[in-house]
Amino acid sequence: MKEIIIIGAGPAGLTAGYELLRQAPEECHVTIYEESDTVGGISRTVNHNGNRMDIGGHRFFSKNKEVMKWWESMMPFQGEPSFDDIQLNREKSLVTGGADPETTDRVMLIRNRVSRIYYKNKFFDYPVSLKWDTIKNMGFGTTMEAGVSYLGATALKREENSLEDFYINRFGKKLYSMFFEGYTAKLWGRHPSEISADWGAQRVKGLSIMAVIQDMFRKVTGVQDAGKKETSLIEEFYYPKYGPGQLWEITAEEFRKLGGEIIFGAKVNKIHTNGENLVDSITYTKNHQKYTVNADIVISSMPVKDLVAGMNDVPAWEAEIAKGLPYRDFVTVGLLVNRLELKNETNIPTLGNIVPDCWIYVQDTGVRLGRIQIFNNWSPYMVQNPSQQVWIGLEYFCTEGSRFWQLSDEESRDFAVKELRQMGVIAPETAILDYHRERVKKAYPAYFDTYEHIDDLTAYLSKFENLYCVGRNGQHRYNNMDHSMLTSFETVRNILSGRKDKANIWNVNTEQVYHETDSKDNDSEENA
Repeated sequence: MKEIIIIGAGPAGLTAGYELLRQAPEECHVTIYEESDTVGGISRTVNHNGNRMDIGGHRFFSKNKEVMKWWESMMPFQGEPSFDDIQLNREKSLVTGGADPETTDRVMLIRNRVSRIYYKNKFFDYPVSLKWDTIKNMGFGTTMEAGVSYLGATALKREENSLEDFYINRFGKKLYSMFFEGYTAKLWGRHPSEISADWGAQRVKGLSIMAVIQDMFRKVTGVQDAGKKETSLIEEFYYPKYGPGQLWEITAEEFRKLGGEIIFGAKVNKIHTNGENLVDSITYTKNHQKYTVNADIVISSMPVKDLVAGMNDVPAWEAEIAKGLPYRDFVTVGLLVNRLELKNETNIPTLGNIVPDCWIYVQDTGVRLGRIQIFNNWSPYMVQNPSQQVWIGLEYFCTEGSRFWQLSDEESRDFAVKELRQMGVIAPETAILDYHRERVKKAYPAYFDTYEHIDDLTAYLSKFENLYCVGRNGQHRYNNMDHSMLTSFETVRNILSGRKDKANIWNVNTEQVYHETDSKDNDSEENA
């Protein structure tokens, strides 16, 4: 029986562990070592006094049928109206024979995808759409300037050496300056001209003004072409009743039922290799004690930077690449209030008539705030009293150890409240009924500094026959949840088939065609 060690109990680690034991229970003994005291990683759900927070926001939809079926096997899709559907007499396309969220907790809700940009105290569709409201909010002059700018960009394409080039080629300089430049700088702490175009190619894929026009034409004419529909134009998604962490809590439970073990509070410090390109063992620390365990196979979802730092005899060049890999850290502040000052001027009914957005992207560079999550709209079951109160998450992108990172919980709350009042999102007299602050290290692997040499590091790590790198941080790739899961699916296939070449694992989410097989399913997107 193979002794398999998995580092990290996030989506990639849990998926790999569960699939190994489901497919080959007699061949594998699997142990997951998790540094924190919970599962899910950045996809966890935090329960604060009965109000739940989704760390970063996670929409569940994928072009990959294997992922969709896997999710449904863990949590059946919604077949009956949810609480807010009932209260609002809201019709929705439900799954025949699906689960009833009013009588069971193990259910994936079907939710409307509504996310908008908040710019100069006005709402714009995210991504930007070409309709009357957009033109009205921009003004005729700005609209004309944006149109001329876009035509100029199409006539004279830039060489795409940076993310700035990528956006300008697809939207023109005016729309780029309005809706991408400031927000991207907030997110990464770098101007888009300093960031690799790879980020846009991977996260935004084919989205452009032309894609927006095509989507508008599709809506007007009723002509459907689901296989060509862009990721960011998807209009519905699935969502666990109690947030993304619920899925991974269920997966962990199923993993244990199959004989798997999860050791919490276990920080892996060392990965011991020999001269034959094999990993022999790992060393982890728990309760200030060090333990070394042998392994036949190691699957790592820990940050590549930390993985390589813990390996012995790493060549100087590869060690330098790993050491220089950048990350962006993340702080979210949850606030419970009775109301927001934002008016719901859409035709979408909501509890309390709040705005229907899941996310609101804050383009205003006069505030540090990056996004606002409205948890009521993700799932009414995330909020104790969704009819009378609004539970929101204020998302801030920062660097671990920075002044903002080190603010106390109370200081973080006060900072967030001040910015919301400055923006007119809440009134000066609005009472803060409750709050909670979460900090997340290495939430976003970044595409600058030594990242340009990532292929050299990938080649080095691939030499270790029994070491597999999976997931967002495990590959230093800004993967969505389904892509992270796919790296684990491919890893399990390799282990069980004896395949040595790891190209199929590293190539997940690098080529668009890889994900367009069976493309009647939608693509995925979170933490955009």
